[in-house]
This record gives sequence, structure tokens and C-alpha cells, in this order.
Amino acid sequence: MDHKLPSLDHVAIAVPNLEAALTFWADALGLPTLDIEIVEQQGVRVAKLELANTHIELLEPLSAESPVGKFIASKGPGLHHVCLQVDDIKSDLSKLKQKEVKLIDQEPKIGAGGAQIAFVHPKATGGVLMELSQHD
Repeated sequence: MDHKLPSLDHVAIAVPNLEAALTFWADALGLPTLDIEIVEQQGVRVAKLELANTHIELLEPLSAESPVGKFIASKGPGLHHVCLQVDDIKSDLSKLKQKEVKLIDQEPKIGAGGAQIAFVHPKATGGVLMELSQHD
């Protein structure tokens, strides 16, 4: 990560019901909904909401067995992860591995919007699940 500094791509919030959550975030706050998509590989339905210089993603689990479903069952709805946008996710993962940072994903996978993503374990970050994302 010694190239261009990463930027905040989004803050993700786990919600049990996407429509109910959109009542607050989109209707009450007036945040524009840019997209709603299902990301089967992650087991979520995602609503991407626009902010001035970043996004909020609302994550609704597709099942109780999905990672977000398990998160809600154990911790309840709320902040799920912070995502940093990076230029070269493979290089960044390699550097983190060399520094023995605890990773959830050893290799990038495809996330919302077709981005390459990988998660860093909360034990490595002081308790916050962190996602790295590269948009091609």
C-alpha cells in the first residue's frame, strides 16, 4: 500500500430488512439509491446509497447462514464493515501477507458492482472488519 493512498469506498451496515432500512436512509435522509443488487457469492442483497464523497451500503442477508445473516444473529443489525478502495488489491494482499496480517480472504473475489474484494480480519484492525476493493 505504498502507492496512492486508499480512499474510503463505503461504510456497510447489516440490516435484517432492506426495504425497512431504506425507509430511513433513502426516504427520511433523502440519500439517493444508486443501485440494488444481489451478490450471491456473498449471500446478500445490497443497496448502494450516495453520499458526497463515498457511499453507504445496506446489506440484507439472503439467508441466516450467510456471513451477514450470522453477523446479525450474533451482534444484531449495525455497522458491518468499512471498505477502502485500493489500486492494486493483489499487491496489497501480498504485502499484508508478508507482514503476517490476519486475512479472511487470501485472494480477491467478486463483490458488489463487479469489484474485486477481500476482507481483512477484525483481529488485525482493532475490531473492525475491513474490506479492500478494487474497481476496474
